[in-house]
Parts: sequence; C-alpha cells; structure tokens
Amino acid sequence: MTTIQFALNHMTAPALPLKDFFALAASLGISAVEIRNDLEGNAIIDGTPAATVRALAERHGLTIISINALQRFNEWNGDRAREAEELVTYARDCGAKALVLVPVNDGSGQGDGERQANLRQALTALKPMLDEAGIVGLVEPLGFEICSLRSKTEAAEGIRAVKGEGTFKLVHDTFHHHLAGEETFHPELTGLVHISGVADPAVTVSDMRDPHRVLVGAGDRLDNAGQMKRLRESGYAGPFSFEPFSPDVHQLSNVQAAVRDSMAFLATRA
Repeated sequence: MTTIQFALNHMTAPALPLKDFFALAASLGISAVEIRNDLEGNAIIDGTPAATVRALAERHGLTIISINALQRFNEWNGDRAREAEELVTYARDCGAKALVLVPVNDGSGQGDGERQANLRQALTALKPMLDEAGIVGLVEPLGFEICSLRSKTEAAEGIRAVKGEGTFKLVHDTFHHHLAGEETFHPELTGLVHISGVADPAVTVSDMRDPHRVLVGAGDRLDNAGQMKRLRESGYAGPFSFEPFSPDVHQLSNVQAAVRDSMAFLATRA
C-alpha cells in the first residue's frame, strides 16, 4: 500500500493562530489541513477574508481539504440555507475542497422515517449549491446516542437516493464509528477520515465524549490502526486527519512532537 497521507485539523491546536497552525502542519511534513468555523479569534469566525486564508495556505504549500463545518445541516430551513451559502462561498474563495456537514446532535430528529426524510431534504437543497461552487459535501455521521444521523450506511443510502454520489462523500470518523457500533465500511464513498483515540481505561463507550479524544498511541481503545488498515486495504486512498478534542492535547507544550509520535505509531500499524 502507499504511504499514509496524514492531514491536520485545527482542533489539534485550536489556540494557534491560523498562520502558526499552517506552519505546524508544514513542519510535520503534512500538506493537507482542515480549517474550522468554531474557533474564537481565528479564521473563519474572526472575519479573516477568504483570499487571505488562501494566500497563507499557498505560502506554506498546503491544501485546505475542508472547512469544518455546517452544523445541524439536516435541519434544513432559511437560516441553514444562508449559513450554507456563506460557508460554500468561503470554501470556494479560500481554496477549500470540501465542506463538512454535521447533523443535529441534541436528541431531536431521530424518528425512523423522519431522519431519512430530513437527510434527503438537506442533501437535495445543498447539491446545486455545492455543484456550482465545485465543492464536495462531506457528510459526517456522529456516533452519539442522541444524534439524528449515526449510521454511515443510512447516510450513504441518502446520498444515493438523491443521486448525489458526485457531490457528497462520507467522513469516516474513527471515534464515531466505534461509538455507533457500526460494522460496515464504505471506502468507495469515503472522502475523509478523522482520527483520534481514547486512552482512558475507565470510561464506558456510551460515556465517551469529545474531551476523551486524544492523539492515537499505544493505549488506544478505538482500534484506529485497524480501522485505517481496513479502509486502506479496501481502496481508500485519501487523507487521515488528526482531530483530537481533548484539553490534554490542547495544553501540550510540544504538540509538534506529540503529533509526530502518533504519525510514527500509526505508520507501522495501519
């Protein structure tokens, strides 16, 4: 198999200004990054022009693989349509290849039939927007029990139902895959993989939350290496993007060394 293509999500070091985050990625030999619209004092939320972000990425030799994310995408309404237009336009203008689409995650919209209809409605509305801008929509099911879209299989069925295979791809998040208890992989529809580990031996799977998500190492309970290996052996050749949410990672004095160690760990196992 080919060498693993690692990417870096800004959540790895959310306190870093964008230029320093880009420099961190470049220093690790990583050429693909994800920027976010939920980090205070940082692009996109601070009003940094898209052209500035594009120029900064080019200066560091980086490809922006996604903006993360349009939240509650499957609760389609006027507000969501406006948010989507703004983010799709920003993605296009900053050179991002894709926009991550995150479902409602508050216990609502979970009814059988309701879930599928809401998903198809949102995908149908998003498709022409994304197509016009040349942006991919990355649908990211979340494994939390309160989420309105837990299953990648259900997401894949929705994409096919709207004939959206050319517009939409799936995010395979190793954390959420584990939480959802999902056995099926969809390498042919997967456009991005988010990787993070859980090392806390005490937390139950149903109690795992974002703050438990660390860089992948020897204590990983999610079998990131196994998930990655299966995806790669099944034909997935895209990026594996580090997305640790744990404050333990965010407070590291040398996050560069920690990410490098995780890359080395996975390179020999995945």
